[in-house]
Amino acid sequence: MFHVNRWADVFVNALGDNAETGLDCLRALVPVVKKVPGVLSGRSASRKLEKVMRESASGYATPAGALEYAIRFITLLVEKNFFRHIDPVLEGIEKLIDERKGILEVIAETASPPDENFEEEFKRQIVRRLGAAGIKMKWKLVPELLGGYRLRIGGFYVDASLKGQTERMTADLAAAVLTAPGV
Repeated sequence: MFHVNRWADVFVNALGDNAETGLDCLRALVPVVKKVPGVLSGRSASRKLEKVMRESASGYATPAGALEYAIRFITLLVEKNFFRHIDPVLEGIEKLIDERKGILEVIAETASPPDENFEEEFKRQIVRRLGAAGIKMKWKLVPELLGGYRLRIGGFYVDASLKGQTERMTADLAAAVLTAPGV
């Protein structure tokens, strides 16, 4: 069984303050590895890939062995036949780095695209209210919301959409009818 969060956590903890540089190295090396034809698993494949990665990375200047660790990390993923999970691992590493820096990921769903002024003010309000160092905002268009927005900030969820309000109103009315005397 593969655990994305464990692999991401190991990578970030091993590199500490250089985790962001290590992530940059991974992002530079992954396309090189993906271009290699054939099966990407096993010890012999990992050794061949290590050589290819070292050749493509010659000239990179990175602090505290971030590049070396990135190469070894990819080599281990290939050796264990887990390289196919690299994209979720990269996302997990990025999320951990952002968490450590106090940057929140916010997913906002709206019925129509927000204008630029609204978007910037919305970001400022979230940063101010939550005390975050910054946010990474992702906007998704969901026309069935009719209006308003839905927010997902980590495990926190806010539904301020017209669709959500009508659904809550319908549920409240149904509950009131069921609990009314004589029904």
